[in-house]
Amino acid sequence: MTFQTEKEIIRAHHRALASATADTIPAALAEQTHPDWQWRGMHPWHEQRGAAAVAAAFWQPFLNAMSRVQRREDVFFAGRNQIDGFQSVWVVSMGHLMGLFDAPFLAIRPTRRIAMLRYAEFHRIEGGKIVETAFFCDLLHLMRQAGQCPLPPQTGAHLIQPGPATHDGLLHTPQPEAEGVRTLDLICRMIGAINEHQVFSGPQEELAQHWHDDMLWWGPEGIGATFTIPRYIEQHQRPFRTHLADRAFNGHIARLAEGSYGGFFGWPNLSLTPKGGYMGLPAGPRADMRVVDIYRRDGDKLAENWIFIDMLHFLNMQGLDVLARLKLI
Repeated sequence: MTFQTEKEIIRAHHRALASATADTIPAALAEQTHPDWQWRGMHPWHEQRGAAAVAAAFWQPFLNAMSRVQRREDVFFAGRNQIDGFQSVWVVSMGHLMGLFDAPFLAIRPTRRIAMLRYAEFHRIEGGKIVETAFFCDLLHLMRQAGQCPLPPQTGAHLIQPGPATHDGLLHTPQPEAEGVRTLDLICRMIGAINEHQVFSGPQEELAQHWHDDMLWWGPEGIGATFTIPRYIEQHQRPFRTHLADRAFNGHIARLAEGSYGGFFGWPNLSLTPKGGYMGLPAGPRADMRVVDIYRRDGDKLAENWIFIDMLHFLNMQGLDVLARLKLI
């Protein structure tokens, strides 16, 4: 299956959004979506139903705040969902929504400068319509661009994160089926290694099974980006495993691959108990992480990984209202 029909639905959807205003965005969203469209968004939007509700929750406030918005897409692929036995077809888009930050958005102050909101979308297509969407974006990353930093310093780097080093992430044309199978199999084996990490002599051996040594891990704001296996261990994996206890994997809603690209999301993926120290914050009650991972495979190992986490929801479950804290900064 080439997924060309499903890809064109999403490309048409993006074209409609590109020419929409805050006034016309409800109609633009309705063009390619089912009337009962299920939309999952980050905190504070959470779950919405139908184009009008999605427009009111996210798109109208965003377009009122950001002028001259452009979609700077870096990754685009489609595939059948392993989680439901390869029954449903999903299309994935990742990149930045770029604009001029001219008016307040949520509690984030405008800068009148260029701003780039990292995003990742998973769309399920059925009957020629978008029936389900997961929309992840990095609000902490946008806050940092605006000079509002509500959290302690992070372990990784803050960057406007680029697309694939190979510049081949936009899979608009059909891809060899066998390549997608290889990518999905590698992702699944990597997940298995995480769940059984105790069988390895240490994190270096565990990661080397499935990752190139010069891996790039494009983590979300609050954690940050890291480069190479040793620095990934130092700047993300060790703090994550040391300061978060009782990790429970709740599963994924979608997991798919095409060509050398693949990814997944959950709602939530993980439940954990902060012991104190993670992201520089004190211990807190058990909380959920809604996570997106998108990967690029190079040969028989993974080379790049882009991660989105609903950090505001994770922190809100622990009693920290980041959007309220912004008003004090």
